[in-house]
Amino acid sequence: MPQGLETIIQVVLALVGAYAAAFWFCLVVWTFRDIQQRSRDVVVQVLATALVLLFNVPGLILYTILRPPETLAEAYARSLEEESLIQDIEERQSCPGCKRRVQPDFIVCPTCRARLKQPCASCGRLLQLNWRVCPYCGVDVAAEAPSPSTSTRVHA
Repeated sequence: MPQGLETIIQVVLALVGAYAAAFWFCLVVWTFRDIQQRSRDVVVQVLATALVLLFNVPGLILYTILRPPETLAEAYARSLEEESLIQDIEERQSCPGCKRRVQPDFIVCPTCRARLKQPCASCGRLLQLNWRVCPYCGVDVAAEAPSPSTSTRVHA
């Protein structure tokens, strides 16, 4: 084999080897960064990185199959969204009689006519039926409470 061809083959092999080493190193770094975004468990991070470190591309394929489906940031955003939806559902007021949605300033349910709130005799502000004292003016509401027959239904 001529000396020039042998040198060219050595250079090409050195470049291919350097590329393969750089590619392998990049896979390990990418895996380490990715697993850090997906898990707080240090043991899982080490095992995932070691899997790619030892087995290269087949290790990366196994890692992508086994890794958690969402990042910690995505899981946090999803939990915030769920919490917001739950809070929104809890804040909605509904009629105790027919369970339909009612506005916060309704005194009577427009569907079943169940009494939802009562006006304060002193200041006129709307009060929950179970309140004993008006929180706006301090008047004792329990002494002025309507009879049980009128507190559940309003007659048309």
